[in-house]
Amino acid sequence: MTTTTASPSIDDPPARAPTTTTTAQTTATLTRLPSFQPELYTRAWSSIPHPTLPLIATAHAKSVTVYSLATLSKHSALTGGHARSVRTVAWQPSRGGGGGSGGEQQQKSRGSGNQRLGLVTGSFDATAGLWSFDGDRDRPGGGLEREVRMGGGDTEEEDGGGEEDDKEWEFNLVLEGHENEVKSLAFSPGGQYLATSSRDKSVWIWEDVSAGGNGDDGEEEDEWETVAVLSEHDGDVKAVAWCPSHLSNARAASSRRHYSHDVLASASYDDTVRIWREDADGEWVCVAVLEGHGGTVWGLQWETKERSDDRFPRLMTFSADGSIRVWTLKVDEEAERLEAEEAAAREGNPFRTGFGGMPNTMRRSPREEWECTAVLPKVHTRDVYSASWSADTGLVASTGSDGIVAVYAEQEDGTEGDNSDNSSGAKSSTWKVLSTIPRAHGPYEINHITWCKRFDSGAERKGKEEMLVTTGDDGIVQPWQVQVQ
Repeated sequence: MTTTTASPSIDDPPARAPTTTTTAQTTATLTRLPSFQPELYTRAWSSIPHPTLPLIATAHAKSVTVYSLATLSKHSALTGGHARSVRTVAWQPSRGGGGGSGGEQQQKSRGSGNQRLGLVTGSFDATAGLWSFDGDRDRPGGGLEREVRMGGGDTEEEDGGGEEDDKEWEFNLVLEGHENEVKSLAFSPGGQYLATSSRDKSVWIWEDVSAGGNGDDGEEEDEWETVAVLSEHDGDVKAVAWCPSHLSNARAASSRRHYSHDVLASASYDDTVRIWREDADGEWVCVAVLEGHGGTVWGLQWETKERSDDRFPRLMTFSADGSIRVWTLKVDEEAERLEAEEAAAREGNPFRTGFGGMPNTMRRSPREEWECTAVLPKVHTRDVYSASWSADTGLVASTGSDGIVAVYAEQEDGTEGDNSDNSSGAKSSTWKVLSTIPRAHGPYEINHITWCKRFDSGAERKGKEEMLVTTGDDGIVQPWQVQVQ
């Protein structure tokens, strides 16, 4: 992160701060679990859990360390692909996965029934790299999925002291085009598109055009081409995120039909967030600009828990102004009704297009109206670098340069409060702080926080219950047990 603090001596380990909880009607207790091993002893930027397997990938230095969530120890490592530090990482969904979300995809291995593991890395060297895991090829009796679910990767004795870790991951392809470091990257839910953002103020959208082709060695070849360069931000683009596409309700499906299936959001140093969609001509256009933050928007996340009110997913943003905001798409009920009637009347029309079913000469302007419907209670005193929205419980966790970890809960109250707005048609709610932990990594800044499933021996319901994982400048990847009372 751009904000720095004095680095304590390496001989002075971070203090293990006690847990503190609020005195509200609902509280949460965060218990520090054993940290992932080995510790990295260098600044770590983020840790991204695999959507289906018990693995989590941590970006640090010029490499990525993949840890097992079952053993809380090293599974494998990616090294040698970048000339400078790896800033960000994302797991690759399966090819041709259609509209399923990344969490629903089962990544198949090349020509076998095993899973194929793929990662993309973004680096300060201005490139993105595509990797695949080949370490399960020579392992008898079940390959990757069996090996991972039984408890994680090779031991140091088995792999000759770590050299084999590098050989297990193959660096397949480098994507070049950005002028400065790649800040963020994300795959669309079906895996067709990859979005990358950079300090050069641009967002690039790449399309997978591999089409299942094989190289001379019989392996699938990675082939990606640039389909859009979005340059409307006035500052560094800190983060990109695709809206999940697992929604099944009719209202959300109707909203998506107006434009394209995939929806992308980007956050910037210019204090704004932009929403992007693909129009009928295949052009990616900005359909909304979200303004309200008073500082750099460090990141964003789409709501992944399906809503009971049939509304389009909300968007959470977090900023250098210390705030966390929730944005809601305004729904024009009358326009939706008229469009539904028009679509029904045009059924079978040979001139019907994919853009809301309208002929080219009758298209709506691709604009959307979003509004800030909640500002979470103020906790952070400095930049909020990261926040994560649980797909299971709807709880939000946040952290940042002040070293605080906070957990929040949303409670529907049926009334209009200070941090709610009913003009979007959404149910009114309030957010409450359940728990805060100061100095969660001692004196070090915390760069990332995420919810992920527990698979370790201490979990009562492996693969079901959630934990938090924080990643900091101290090089520690720290899991936390979360208990809500």
